Amino acid sequence: MIQRVQSLWLLAAAITLLGLFIFPYVSFIDLVGLGKQIFVTGIYSSVNNEMSRESTAIPQAILAGIVSLFPVVIIFLFKNRKRQLLFVGIEILLIVLLGLWMFMSANAVLDAISQSLKAGNIGVGFFLLPVSIIFLAMAISGIRKDDKLIKSADRLR
Repeated sequence: MIQRVQSLWLLAAAITLLGLFIFPYVSFIDLVGLGKQIFVTGIYSSVNNEMSRESTAIPQAILAGIVSLFPVVIIFLFKNRKRQLLFVGIEILLIVLLGLWMFMSANAVLDAISQSLKAGNIGVGFFLLPVSIIFLAMAISGIRKDDKLIKSADRLR
């Protein structure tokens, strides 16, 4: 049902993944001295404390949007718990693939300006992915507990 605890975990994962559109996943200073940030929607540079878009990453933004909204869809599959577990596993795989894509695109941008990805350059966006995977793992635990409860109630009949 919608009021089950796994629904709250799935909603928390969706909200966390929507943070990818708000927080950059890499921040760096280019050779000219401009501060730049990489979001899932593209690369932004700050000129006179104003953000201006340098390039867009529409396919990456579309995948991030799909990955962000997929947990909300999973919530409404509460009648079929096995399918819900399957889709949560697919969601975790999609998050890992998105994280790899984000890492590769950040390295491509930084290699183009001959910098390397350093720990100080990593933004909040990269850390949202493992947090959402943790929320999804908690949702899996809730789905399994719910399935166990239903099976025990069926045995009592």
